[in-house]
Amino acid sequence: MTAEEFRLIRDLVRERSGLHFGEETRYVFERRVRERCAALGISTFVDYYRLLRVDAKGEAELQELYDLLATKETYFFREEYQLAAFREEVLPVLLQEAASRRRLSVWSAGCSTGEEAYSIAIVLVESGMFDGWALRVHGTDLSRRCLAAARKGIYAETSFRATNEERRRRFFVEREDGTHVSEMLRGLCHFGLMNLVHMQRSPSFMQLDVVFCKNVLIYFDAESRKRVLNGLYDRLRPGGYLLLGHSESLLNETTRFEVVHLKGDVVYRRPNTRSSPPYQPRKRAG
Repeated sequence: MTAEEFRLIRDLVRERSGLHFGEETRYVFERRVRERCAALGISTFVDYYRLLRVDAKGEAELQELYDLLATKETYFFREEYQLAAFREEVLPVLLQEAASRRRLSVWSAGCSTGEEAYSIAIVLVESGMFDGWALRVHGTDLSRRCLAAARKGIYAETSFRATNEERRRRFFVEREDGTHVSEMLRGLCHFGLMNLVHMQRSPSFMQLDVVFCKNVLIYFDAESRKRVLNGLYDRLRPGGYLLLGHSESLLNETTRFEVVHLKGDVVYRRPNTRSSPPYQPRKRAG
C-alpha cells in the first residue's frame, strides 16, 4: 500500500465514521484492508477505494471495514476496579439523587460485543439498591456484527476470564452452544447502532445518569473527540457521571466536566446545577 493509497482510504473512513488512524497504525490498517480485498476478489487498493467511494455497495463495505478496524477486545468485568468504584462510590450518590424518580439509565458507549453492558447490569442488580426501580443499560456501537453478538448474548469461555463462579451461576445459563446471558439481564440491556461522532442524529435517549466510554476516544482525532465529549455531556443529566478507560483522561480535551477523585478511580461529572448535597461517598460496612 503506497502512502497515497493509505491516505485516500484512511481519510474516507474518517470522513464517514470519524475514526482516525495515524501513521503508527498503518501496518494494521493495511492488513485489514488486504483482508477485505481478498474476500472481495479485488486486486488493487485503488479499486477497493473506488468501491468504497462510488459503488452502490460502498456503504455496506465500509461497515465491514469498520468491523475489522474498530472492534476492541473485551470480556466480562474488565477493569473490575472501576466497576467496584462505580458500585461503592457512585451508585450510593445516584440512589440519593434519583430517589424521587426511581429510574436509572446507564450508557455503554462503544459496547463492542456486549460484555461491558451486561457487567454494568450485574453490578446494578448485585448492589441491591434499586429494587423496584426502572433500570436501563443502553449499549451502542458502530459495528453491526458486534451488536448482533451482544443481542444474541451467547459467549465463549474467553469472555469469563474475570468472572467468578457465583456470578456465572446467578446471571448465566450453560448450554451446549455456549454460556447464555440470563433473561433477567437481557431485559435490562438494550443495544443499538450509533456513530458517536454523529450522535446528534440519534436522539434516542437523553438524561442519562452514567456514561461508560472506555477505550473509545483513542480512535478519534482531536476535533472528533471534542464533538464526542460535547455529545456525551449533553446526554448526561446534571450531576451525571462519565467513566473512561484507565489510560484515558480529559486533560487538554475539555473543561466542561468536573473531576471526581474516588478512592478507587478518577471519574468525571457534569456539574450539578440543581441544589443538592455535596458529593459524599458512602462508607463501606465493616
